[in-house]
Amino acid sequence: MKMHRQKTGFRYAIAISMISALTVPAWGAYIPLSPVWATPVVAQMGSIGFTPPPPPPDRDAPGNRGGGAGRGCGVGKQFITALVPEYKQTLGQAEMTKVWGTTIAERPTLWFDVPYEKGAIAAMEFVLQDNSSPAKEIYRSAIASPTTPGIISIHLPTSVPPLETGKLYKWFFKTRLQCGSGVSAAKPQLQKEELYGWIQRVSPSANLTSQLKQATPQQQATLYAQNGIWFDALTTVAEQHLANPQDSHLIEEWSNLLQAVGLEKLAAKPLVQCCQPKF
Repeated sequence: MKMHRQKTGFRYAIAISMISALTVPAWGAYIPLSPVWATPVVAQMGSIGFTPPPPPPDRDAPGNRGGGAGRGCGVGKQFITALVPEYKQTLGQAEMTKVWGTTIAERPTLWFDVPYEKGAIAAMEFVLQDNSSPAKEIYRSAIASPTTPGIISIHLPTSVPPLETGKLYKWFFKTRLQCGSGVSAAKPQLQKEELYGWIQRVSPSANLTSQLKQATPQQQATLYAQNGIWFDALTTVAEQHLANPQDSHLIEEWSNLLQAVGLEKLAAKPLVQCCQPKF
């Protein structure tokens, strides 16, 4: 028992040291329940590697990033998936899944794989809430369906107040599907998929801020990833990949980043330049 506690404490110390380059908010006083989490794999292949920070403590940030846990149409065993880290955490005798990532952007971009043809999508909606009790809705918008299956981005518009540093925000990505609309069905079967998770804005250290200002986009992506800033690392690589889809180095970086959070099966999916909020 003593050895187990020593190992648990050692893992926790390592996890905390991973985000030493960031100024993160204090979580407040709480009694640790000796959580043990299975973090995303730290990938160091190529020139980019993602260093996952520890997720929020206790029972904060539960979520569902999709990929098969839903009632969707399941075409070819595919389901809508959020491109975000997933943590399996044990608290005492209970186990929970946390879906959480960080950003330094005031209005970040989130990415989702939508494997359905446009005709199968009845509606899509994105919602953002704060972590108050009761939760306050920050943003809600219908999202235009992509013309082809692929990975889409949703960027928070300027009408949304800047995310506050240190706060947890909960996002929802909701899709209503017309299953069977492409076959000779008398009436398409309506199904829903709902993903949800958490995003948190953090403050970079003065040193990291200075490095980012002097870095190329490729170097910025590496800095974000090495400092555990998931959403900004993903967006930077994705935007470069969209601009240069045949660049083998960018293809490798994109693949490595997704592999770091267990989403390597999505690496070959096309990036679709859409989908703007409808209002």
